[in-house]
Amino acid sequence: MNNSFKWFGYRRENGQVGSRNIVAIIPATVCVTEIAQAIVYNTQMSKALLHHCGCCQLMPDLSLVTETLGRLGSHPNVGAALVISLGCEGSNADEIVAQIASTGRPVEKIVMQELGGTSRAIQQGIDLVQKMAIAISAQQRSEAGLEDLVMGIKCGSSDTTSGLSSNMVIGQMSDSIVDACGTVLFGETTEFMGAEHILARRGRTPEVGQRIYKIVDAMEKRAMAVGVDMRNGQPTPGNIAGGLSTIEEKSLGAINKSGSRTIEGVLDYADGVPGKGLWIKDSPGFEPEILTGIAAGGAQGIVFSTGRGAPQGFPIVPVLKICGNPRTYQQLSHDMDIDAGQIILGNKSIEQVTEETLTAFMRVLSGELTKSEAINYNRTMDIHTYGPKI
Repeated sequence: MNNSFKWFGYRRENGQVGSRNIVAIIPATVCVTEIAQAIVYNTQMSKALLHHCGCCQLMPDLSLVTETLGRLGSHPNVGAALVISLGCEGSNADEIVAQIASTGRPVEKIVMQELGGTSRAIQQGIDLVQKMAIAISAQQRSEAGLEDLVMGIKCGSSDTTSGLSSNMVIGQMSDSIVDACGTVLFGETTEFMGAEHILARRGRTPEVGQRIYKIVDAMEKRAMAVGVDMRNGQPTPGNIAGGLSTIEEKSLGAINKSGSRTIEGVLDYADGVPGKGLWIKDSPGFEPEILTGIAAGGAQGIVFSTGRGAPQGFPIVPVLKICGNPRTYQQLSHDMDIDAGQIILGNKSIEQVTEETLTAFMRVLSGELTKSEAINYNRTMDIHTYGPKI
């Protein structure tokens, strides 16, 4: 493996390095998402972080929403941020602003109810974003290395090829980045089930191993609470059609993407990564929510393995799609970035595709668009919460 991989990113005041330079438009509540969309439509360099939370939730979830949005606004790929408040939401817009401001980024807040309605809020937002976009547009990229990288990894719409090809490639990438003093973040607690003992053995300490068992048990109990026994069946129809017969079979393939290095710890959903190495993010497998959790962890780029073809990206983080199934790659070539199906066909080795993928990932981190970015298929996200809406 080539150890001289470099990329070029935007260095922030707090030492982070971003792969993108975005003005993040952050609704504090679902009630103002259309204001955010209107502002993005009329400005450059802006992306909206649209979600369905922030109101009519219990306090633990409202705190989680506030922290998650603050983390996203402080993301390395965000050069400036605008927080939009309705004026009476349950999440805390001032805390979101304070968290972003603490990183040295320009941040502004507008309150729709104080400005006199949606149209005035939209105009005020456009004016503020225009100024921020101009201010950050002159920032230049500089050289960065794997030691500056937090790579997020995910698999979805999996089939039998995923665990044999694309997940294996990501696993080798993960090992290379960790060995180069970089950081890797993975989640999907549901897809540890049946393989949690394998991950637990890789924990830095016995306590890390026990935490892995604990998050899997908690997830399983949430499913049992609504009458679903996940260990006696595969819950995803697409995975069944793709040849994965049980959750255990799916999990054994899914954990391949984490490679073989020591797991440093388990993070809660809104946590940032506290250090170098390989980390677990306690999160669901549902794409809009796990991608948000990985982004909140600080990943400047995400590598996403798929067999049947999952097209979605993420608003502020480039998502590189690596497809393990050669048929799917041919059918969805406008959505898939890397063809790991060549491993299945015997045309390339895992090592060869790993080198190709890591090289492509460096280009993406340096500004090259992924296929989902090029067609704006990257606007969907949501926040994982635990309690009911009230």
